[in-house]
Order: sequence, then C-alpha cells, then structure tokens
Amino acid sequence: MPVWIGTSGWQYKDWRGRFYPPKLPQVQWLEHYVRRFDTVEVNNTFYRLPKPETFASWRNRVPLSFVMTVKVNRFITHIKQLKDPEEPVRRFLDAAAPLGPRTGPMLIQLPPRLAVNPDRLRDTLDHFPRSLRLAVEFRHQSWFTDEVAAILCDRNAALVLTDRNERLLEPEWRTADWGYVRFHEGTEPPWPHYSEAALAEWAERIVRLWPDDGADVFAYFNNDPGCWAVADAVTFAGCLDRIGRSRTKVPTSDEVAPGAAA
Repeated sequence: MPVWIGTSGWQYKDWRGRFYPPKLPQVQWLEHYVRRFDTVEVNNTFYRLPKPETFASWRNRVPLSFVMTVKVNRFITHIKQLKDPEEPVRRFLDAAAPLGPRTGPMLIQLPPRLAVNPDRLRDTLDHFPRSLRLAVEFRHQSWFTDEVAAILCDRNAALVLTDRNERLLEPEWRTADWGYVRFHEGTEPPWPHYSEAALAEWAERIVRLWPDDGADVFAYFNNDPGCWAVADAVTFAGCLDRIGRSRTKVPTSDEVAPGAAA
C-alpha cells in the first residue's frame, strides 16, 4: 500500500480561489476534494461530536476507496484526560460507525499538559476494537518511555510523528507496522509553508522507518493558512516520487495557488 497523502480538514475559507473554484458552493467542496485526494483527516470531530447522520452523509459523498481518518473527540482526551474511557469511547464509536468501510485510523491527540499515565493509556486503547487502527499524538515529553512504547507496540498503535517548524517533536519510533505523520508548520516564507528540502527529508525518513512499500503510512498537512497544506502535499508527493515510494493521488501543481495567510 502507498503513502496516503491528505490534509487535516477541507473546509477552510481562504482555500476559495486557491484550491476551490471561486464560485463553487461550499457544500460541494468535499466532492471537489475527493477528486484530487484519496484521504482526509477529519478534525472537527475533536471539537464537537457530529451526529451519526453526518458521518453517514460523508460516507455517501466519497468513493468506497476513500479513507477518512477521524480525530477522537476532546471529551475523551482533554476533559476526561483518558479517565473512565468506556462510555465516551463507546459513544464516539457509535456516532462514527456509519462511516463503515471508509473509516481510516482514529487519531488520539493528548493535551500538552497531560503527563504520562500508562494505565490510562492502556485502558483507553483497550476500549477500541482491535480492528481499528489507532494513532496517538503525545504532546508532553514524559510519555516517551519504554513502557509507553511497549503499550503502543502491543496494540499495533502508531506513535504520531509530528513536525513543527521543520523539526521532529517525537523520538523516531516505529511502534506499528503502519505509520502516521502530521505536518503542523513549516519555516519557509510565507508562513506556514514547508521547504522542499524539509519534505524531502521526511520522505527519506518514511522510507527508512517503513522500508516495505506495502506498509501504509498516513501523512496529513495541518498547515492550512494560505492553502499551504494543499500545496505542500503536492510537493511532498513529488519528493516521494523521486525516491520511488508509491503514494496516493494529489492535485496537480496548477490546481493550487497558495499565498500569504488571509
């Protein structure tokens, strides 16, 4: 399987005229997106848990081959802080169930001030079915221990590798037979654009960590201002092409016109 390339969300107002045609109604943006990408990371599920009907609508608007990664609701991670996860995890999964075969990994992003608690992590992961791929983004340095790595490995859960200011924020661990990468912010002007050199380094890192071209690696660009997420996804795809790693489709370079953040 390829490196799956997408963006963290698709509904950004300043993408109108830069990626979406100026007169295209916003209600048709998802259809435009899925003709140019094969995957997306759904972020609004973190802030507010949509109704099952919303997930069903997304399922019906995308091809069967399209993969929707879903960010776990903040009630589980930020309010409960992984404590007593059974009921909120079940509620989240029940809401998302209508996605059916379009369901990709579940992204569990922890708060930056939440220090390591291996028992809570293990308990939370255990309440998700093992058929689901789970990716965990730690934002407190105390989590990077051998015990936590072992928990992730046992669950075949991916440690999310994140880039901010063109710097890797986590240890270069491979905890699963698949991978997950998030690009938050580059340093190339105009902000938050990534340099091609930084993206080429990431392409090489992915090949080094997952040398088997059959391994799924999900790579999402979260640097949405100025439509740089789309533009940098296109550049990243070119970096993968140059080293011979297969990847999913992205727009052509003439389909995106990034610029300074609005």
